[in-house]
Amino acid sequence: MRFVFQHLKPRSPRIWPLQYSKLRPIAHIARMSTTNEPAKPPAPAPATPELSEADKAKAAAKKAEKERQKAEKDRKFAEKKAKQAAAAAAAGGGAAAEQPSKKKANAAKKTAEEAKPVFVDNTPKGEKKVLGPLDAPQYSAYHPQVVEAAWADWWEKEGFFKPQFTKEGEPLEPGAFVIPIPPPNVTGALHCGHALGTSLQDLLIRWHRMRGFTTLYLPGCDHASISTQAVVEKMLWRKEQVTRHDLGREGFLKRAMEWKEEYQGKINTQLRRIGGSFDWTREAFTMDPKMTDAVMEAFVRLQKDGLIYRANRLVNWSVALNTTISNLEVDTQELPGRTLLDVPGYDRKVEFGVMTYFKYPIDGSDETIEVATTRIETMLGDTAVAVHPEDQRYKHLVGKNIRHPLVDRLIPVISDTYVDREFGTGAVKITPAHDPNDYAIGTRHNLPFITILNDDGTLNEHAGKYAGQKRYDARYTIVEELTQLGLFVKKEGNPMSIKRCTRSKDIIEPLLKPQWWCRMKELAEAAMDAVRKGDIKIKPESAEKSYFRWLENINDWCLSRQLWWGQQIPAYQVQFEDETSDAESDEWVVARTPEDAEKEAAAKYPGRKYKLVRDPDVLDTWFSSGLWPFATLGWPSDTHDFQKLFPTSVLETGWDILFFWVARMIMLSLRLTGQVPFKEVFCHSLVRDAMGRKMSKSLGNVLDPIDVIEGITLQALQDKLLVGNLDPKELKTASESQLKMFPQGIPECGVDALRFSLINYTTGGGDINFDIKVMEGYRRFCNKIYQATKYVLGKLDADFVPPAKAVHTGDESLSEKWIIHKLNNAAKEIHEALENREFSVASQITYQYWWNELCDVFIESSKALLQDGTPEEKVRTANTLYTALEGGLTLIHPFMPFLSEELWQRLPRRSGDTTPSIVLASYPQYTAENDFPEAADKYNRLLSCAKGIRSLLADYGVKQGGKAFILSPDQDEYDLVSSQISQIRILATKSLSELDIVKDAAGIPSGCAVYTVSPSLTVYLDVASRVDATLINKAKQKLTRARQTEEKLAKMMEDAEWQKNTSAAVRDGEVAKLQAAKAEAENLEASIAQFEKLELK
Repeated sequence: MRFVFQHLKPRSPRIWPLQYSKLRPIAHIARMSTTNEPAKPPAPAPATPELSEADKAKAAAKKAEKERQKAEKDRKFAEKKAKQAAAAAAAGGGAAAEQPSKKKANAAKKTAEEAKPVFVDNTPKGEKKVLGPLDAPQYSAYHPQVVEAAWADWWEKEGFFKPQFTKEGEPLEPGAFVIPIPPPNVTGALHCGHALGTSLQDLLIRWHRMRGFTTLYLPGCDHASISTQAVVEKMLWRKEQVTRHDLGREGFLKRAMEWKEEYQGKINTQLRRIGGSFDWTREAFTMDPKMTDAVMEAFVRLQKDGLIYRANRLVNWSVALNTTISNLEVDTQELPGRTLLDVPGYDRKVEFGVMTYFKYPIDGSDETIEVATTRIETMLGDTAVAVHPEDQRYKHLVGKNIRHPLVDRLIPVISDTYVDREFGTGAVKITPAHDPNDYAIGTRHNLPFITILNDDGTLNEHAGKYAGQKRYDARYTIVEELTQLGLFVKKEGNPMSIKRCTRSKDIIEPLLKPQWWCRMKELAEAAMDAVRKGDIKIKPESAEKSYFRWLENINDWCLSRQLWWGQQIPAYQVQFEDETSDAESDEWVVARTPEDAEKEAAAKYPGRKYKLVRDPDVLDTWFSSGLWPFATLGWPSDTHDFQKLFPTSVLETGWDILFFWVARMIMLSLRLTGQVPFKEVFCHSLVRDAMGRKMSKSLGNVLDPIDVIEGITLQALQDKLLVGNLDPKELKTASESQLKMFPQGIPECGVDALRFSLINYTTGGGDINFDIKVMEGYRRFCNKIYQATKYVLGKLDADFVPPAKAVHTGDESLSEKWIIHKLNNAAKEIHEALENREFSVASQITYQYWWNELCDVFIESSKALLQDGTPEEKVRTANTLYTALEGGLTLIHPFMPFLSEELWQRLPRRSGDTTPSIVLASYPQYTAENDFPEAADKYNRLLSCAKGIRSLLADYGVKQGGKAFILSPDQDEYDLVSSQISQIRILATKSLSELDIVKDAAGIPSGCAVYTVSPSLTVYLDVASRVDATLINKAKQKLTRARQTEEKLAKMMEDAEWQKNTSAAVRDGEVAKLQAAKAEAENLEASIAQFEKLELK
């Protein structure tokens, strides 16, 4: 069969480049041409004071309209110039003149694209969006600012995000699906790591809502005691040169609350902009009255149960923050030897990684005993020197005393098997109040515990004449005096580890402090059992292993923090009037309120006079946030929310707070409610910058998601650094980093592109390298969807009403059955991927459906039927187009809420459909009646033929007049291809002018390039006029490379270790590569044989 193409009628222009291939999101998008981009509307000029509010609004609107008209005029002028330049290029004289003309045309085109129309949203706040006509300039292409306007306010006002219950107050039939937000700290605005979490959480919430679940996405913020107090103190000093002590506790808390109100407002604005479908009527804060009641209740219950107790024990003390911190807030730094480090509060670097040797004189004799230490300043708190009981060198000294040379104190020489005879001198100085190991020895030998440090890191009265010196300054003065006394021996480099405060980078000081502690072993066992039994699933598997590793080695939890901002501990010290001792009273009452404390003390100490003084310390932030999943739903009260929505469904969070927060929520929930707090934990990766560096304000790579959504200039980015809390050194580094990463600033990407990119990044593997170029690419994907929808709407009649249900008639063409099948299976595969938390896979399926199947294939193939088909074919094709488009928009809504709502609202409604928003529309579901595997397989073979033609045309540079053949010796294949030859032509390119379908190879002329589709289908392209020795050599070189790739892949897959250590998905991918390499080699061999025959003739 021969099919010669003559363009008898003008056809619709091809809007989309035809490329049906495996999903390659970023690479594919990057090849697309850019579209018109809207300019951000300038801020209206301030109104004059004498105008009324109504007049002000009119004036602002009038000015905005004038600016819009001016921008539109500039755009049209630029387009006119572009056309003139293009015409000049076409008619120009010779190659020399042609090149500059093309440059001018391109420049003019670019100018036209950059003249973005001004958009003025006329929608009253909270009302349904007023949609303008699609032929208006601001709707000519996808403009994020235009698309995103008004929807969030309307969704919120209409209450679409509130959980829906039956009349009886029960969750809807599918059940409840609840996600409490991991509450962001009010220390500052959100960054793109928060945007990742919000995108994933909201994806799950919207997906479940569209499937009929009772959904709740609960918003709120964390007070973050240490972090917030630190930033507020820093801000106060930078702006006003005042400390919290200048303001007093009440004054400081007032200023901290002002900070909280400001940043909570900013955070909420960001969360709304990102598209989070939160129920804001249930917003919580970890210091609001309800949360405070829950915190008090939890502390009292745990203390009454004997799990919370008070003890004087060593803690991790941060001098810079002036508080205790937990082991989880401490980093260990390994030093190879002598190292100079920056320490907060010191102008010069401090020496670490050295061992200082010195001698202690034995009291009453001329003997000395040599010891060594890496912290010479702690010798002022020594209360013993320990030696091994079997060390013959020192056996005679055991029981004798040492006269401390710097403070007036006698200290004993003791024996203990803890001492390593081979390390150092074999004699160890013991400072029980400043070292964990020494603490244990001091307890065993009943030694004095002498604290030599004040909370601010200066030496106290127990340090004698060194009192008042800073701890690291004393290092040098002590060595000087020991040298003068002839007791200093030497200093030498010593590999060691030091502990640093994660937040302040201060060197942690072990310090003896009376604090409130929580016993953890019992709680940890219950938390591990919950995961072992499957009551909670932790994903990925690596996170679960970390969870068990931490809980199996857990220590008691220090709850006290010496801060002002936070939940004050509900413990009251009983100070008796008839006691005159200066020692701290050990008598405490723990109660929910001061009134309850008075009642309890009166009952406990009848007849005695006392006063109650509340512990000034606050609780570790993680204690209050550990109650988050149930306290936000009303616990300890038995509220409707707590009854019906707890336990929650999923906790989606970063793996870095698995121990800080997740494990503690599980432990506290099991103890206090008897239930797990959630049924699943999904730990996402951390977001790093494009160079793989951790996000840090001091590096300038922490991005506000709003800057990615709206775009921002480099200068504006740099200006934002100046209003932060960075010190001058950090500011310089951050500025230079921004200049390197964003030399042109950040382009406007939009919410939907940002969300889709972050979701696509989430593979469940390693950390994410955040790249703005990826966001730009997905913005073009948004435009693809936008233009496809515009095209379909333009092809539907003004009175078009889709059928009440999307059901097939049985008369659909092969291409229609194919797209229905693809939509049906995309829905099935997305459901499976999201159920398995394979977020990246779900996004790729969605992308493939839209780009490769709906846009590149079905919309293209439908053009001929819409233009030249029978009336029945046109109606049927329009209905299928509508179904495919409607299904595509609902598929992508959880990923891209704004774009999908904007376009869905423009679709004609099905008969009887009163759904107000795509938010509440039904998510596509797989049905057997819409599964057409046989038809899809047939159409896929046609697509493969078209792909083969396109591939050969591209490989051999045929841009027009191409002549192709399809050889099909199989009768069924021949009939299929012959009957669908027009479809193949549509799906090929305009470079093809003639196509023959033949059954016998004799019908194929010599000098054809070959592309094997299947054993029964082969595509040929006539390139006889192009064959020469150079072409044959190039083909042979390609063949060599293809065979090398084939051999390399085959060898790799024969390796048993490779088979064992790779996932099924990776193996399948490599098998596909091997098959492709084999097919390419076979095609090249066949083509070379054809070329050489032609040359021989």
